[in-house]
Amino acid sequence: MGIWTLFLTIITIFEMTKTNLLKNAHIKYVSGTTVKMEKTVIASSSLVINLAITSLFIFLVLIFSSQLNGLTHIGNELGHMLKWYIPGLVLMVYFSHFEAIQQSHLEFKGVFAGYFVRQILFFGFIISHKIFSVPFSLVHLVMYQIISIFVGTVTIYFFSRPYLLYRFNPTKIWIRKIVGYGGYIFGSGMVANIFSNLDQLMTAKFMTAGNVASYSSANRVNQLIDIPSYAASEVLFPKVASAAAHEGANRVKYLYERMVAILVTFTIPLAVLIIIFPTFVITAIAGNQYIDAAPILQLYMITGIFRPAQNQAANLLNSIGRAKKVFYINSACLVFNALVNYICLLNFGFYGPALGTLITC
Repeated sequence: MGIWTLFLTIITIFEMTKTNLLKNAHIKYVSGTTVKMEKTVIASSSLVINLAITSLFIFLVLIFSSQLNGLTHIGNELGHMLKWYIPGLVLMVYFSHFEAIQQSHLEFKGVFAGYFVRQILFFGFIISHKIFSVPFSLVHLVMYQIISIFVGTVTIYFFSRPYLLYRFNPTKIWIRKIVGYGGYIFGSGMVANIFSNLDQLMTAKFMTAGNVASYSSANRVNQLIDIPSYAASEVLFPKVASAAAHEGANRVKYLYERMVAILVTFTIPLAVLIIIFPTFVITAIAGNQYIDAAPILQLYMITGIFRPAQNQAANLLNSIGRAKKVFYINSACLVFNALVNYICLLNFGFYGPALGTLITC
């Protein structure tokens, strides 16, 4: 479980970072023009960047994946899994591209269908092993992930067909423009994604895969708290960008405050409930073997109360053109968190990274 968690952490950091560079720029520029040919130029240029970044990551996987084994205490399996996943990385180029096309036309049904099919198919593979009592390996999980992404990509493609002109005409001007717009968002997104997974990464470095699995169990529940915040970000980004251009700073302030207020009405009651009954929640979701993650979950829930204000502030600053400021803030937080986590690891052991994350937040 710990090795699988680290695998998902690595590929998620990569995909989320790539998305931060491309999706916002793609949506902003495509939705800002009514000329169909210009839309295809923007989409084609975005696809070229997507392919280039993915190719670079595949190259790094081929060269350095075996060295990951020496950096952690988990054996040789993580490097093998990343190499097996290379077809999945290629498929994700097209999945994320079709997702950006859908959202740039304010269409979300295809995105939902693509993600739903991916998750339900992968879940079906796992359930079938459970029903028929068939053991599986970590490489099997990677293969199921690839198959699920393939079917999800085909699904989202069918929903995207009304917006496709089947022309591939990228230009250097638009490639530079997209990279220029998303450069700092790319950097701050990468830093933020590393920050959100730093406790698990440091646990893998200084402890064992079993410890990582416990942190992963708490983190899965923690992610449920963040779902409304991430969904709100998809809505708030274009709204604030428009308000900043046409209605002024007071409207931007109003949207931020209202969105955070709505989000905390969900997160605070849920966080308090989980803080009171952490053992029940962990046992229900992950099983008795991860009961040691209950205190970690309590610490995560305290940070969860503050995260809506934090996440929406970063999203708001990006949407009004202050991505450089977000990058510097996120970078400072990452360095501070790494230092605090290390100190807490030395002094508090297993629960140190969770405590360090709380202090940083």
